[in-house]
Amino acid sequence: MIKIKDLVKVYRTEEVETTAINKLNIEIKEGEFVSIMGPSGCGKSTLLNILGLIDNPSDGEYWFLEEEVAKYPERKRSNLRKHNIGFIFQSFNLIDELTVFENVELPMLYTKVPSAERKKRVEELLERMNIMHRRNHFPQQLSGGQQQRVAVARAVVNRPKLILADEPTGNLDSSNGDDVMKTLAQLNAEGATIIMVTHSPYCAEFGNRVIRLLDGQVVTENIVQQYI
Repeated sequence: MIKIKDLVKVYRTEEVETTAINKLNIEIKEGEFVSIMGPSGCGKSTLLNILGLIDNPSDGEYWFLEEEVAKYPERKRSNLRKHNIGFIFQSFNLIDELTVFENVELPMLYTKVPSAERKKRVEELLERMNIMHRRNHFPQQLSGGQQQRVAVARAVVNRPKLILADEPTGNLDSSNGDDVMKTLAQLNAEGATIIMVTHSPYCAEFGNRVIRLLDGQVVTENIVQQYI
């Protein structure tokens, strides 16, 4: 599904040049659950932004679904992104002015899913996430765990081929964090490819491979023998 070759990302200002990704090479197969770890500033979030087609690399190749997308303009990146990639963020990134139902429904408006199908998918996901009773509430009326369940539902409502999760349990207590990780493991078991950035060794082992970065390069790569 993903192949990156000699990937480089450099940020430049008038006075400073910072290399966030340095000749990185990674392959990820369809159906994998890959955890990416490393200290702050090692390039994890930069890599996730490039994989999610939010940002372009400075150099190197990025193959996604057999397309070389590294130099795509924003319009082509956006079209590919909205049909194939779901995002889960540490800070939830829900829209305060929209209800739970409307937040989950939103990605399908961009992909022009018919109204009846939107309603069906949202209700199915809210039931699955045990949040249906909050469908007409606004994000600020929810607990952190409830907000993240809504965020997960929003990320998967368009049935993306790839789910990118950036510290999805970072703002949650251990119980709610465990619920989110079990949900991600279940989505992976159903066929979704997941790439997750995390600082937590416990969360990392929900995946089947752990990649550790340092200074924008892979330093270790380990297979997890068994899902938790």
